[in-house]
Amino acid sequence: MQAVIFDMDGLLIDSEPFWKQAEYDVFTSVGVNVSPDLAGLTAAMTTKEVTEFWYAKQPWEGVSLKAIENRVVERVKYLIETQGKAMSGVHDLLISLQQADIKIGLATNSPKSIIPSVLQRLDIADYFMTYTSAEEVSQGKPAPDVYQLTLAKLNINADQCIAFEDSLGGIKAALAAGIQPIAIPHTDEFNHTKFDLAALKLRSLTEFNQSMGKALLPQK
Repeated sequence: MQAVIFDMDGLLIDSEPFWKQAEYDVFTSVGVNVSPDLAGLTAAMTTKEVTEFWYAKQPWEGVSLKAIENRVVERVKYLIETQGKAMSGVHDLLISLQQADIKIGLATNSPKSIIPSVLQRLDIADYFMTYTSAEEVSQGKPAPDVYQLTLAKLNINADQCIAFEDSLGGIKAALAAGIQPIAIPHTDEFNHTKFDLAALKLRSLTEFNQSMGKALLPQK
């Protein structure tokens, strides 16, 4: 095992409530009725896709889609920088991977400007060799693009890398890039069969040890 790539939202940081809050605040400010049922459909989307989704449902006037997208991102950044907390096991795992000289990357659908806010808030920036946002590629997860670019930046083959993901879209993206994904589902989704696609499923990062990762990869 030469490298590990992490998802970000819901995996390194419990930021998904911040996204929900920011989207609610910004979209209601332009007159959108943000219903919980519809909001649940946007969880795996990029910020651009979420903005287009709500505009298609309830178009507003006077403010561009890009401006609204930027407002959401800035609101999320503020919430992360003031309230963000690491998910269980993040720091200990990063320390152990670094001590084993394993390369560490990050691949996320989030805007690139949010990544430094997360890494700095959690005090983990020094562990990551590189990171990739869906903004840098043609398609976000579940397409493999973010993982493929992260592998290239790390100069690592997919068959010597594992990924940690908390969503089905992320798992599909890793698999499509040839990477073995380990699922860390949210507690209320742990028993859902959709996570059977993953090579391994754990309740938190604290359960992982490096022998698990090595067992998923071809031995060289």
